[in-house]
Amino acid sequence: MANTFTRKLSTNVGTTATQVGSYTVAANTTTVVVGMTVTNKTGSAITANVWLNDGASNVFVTANAPISSGASLVAVGGDQKLVMVTGDKIYVQSSAASSVDAILSILEIT
Repeated sequence: MANTFTRKLSTNVGTTATQVGSYTVAANTTTVVVGMTVTNKTGSAITANVWLNDGASNVFVTANAPISSGASLVAVGGDQKLVMVTGDKIYVQSSAASSVDAILSILEIT
């Protein structure tokens, strides 16, 4: 089995749901999310949603989480990890247009 650390990025995310880094877990792969940060780049407070889609359902990691101006939300990190399997995707959405950047740090196990 090969283990590969990598990251996926999405910039200027707004009110449209955005698949972080256009990343989908590949066949025969397990992905461990070791960290995910969503940063508010605006001068005002916003809210953000982060969810996992398994192809059939959306399961929220965080819903309507407040992020003050210039601050970051750590949706996954520290003691919390998130396991993703083939076909899974992570999405982010903000309450304001072009307001957040998202970084997804992952370990792919193939």
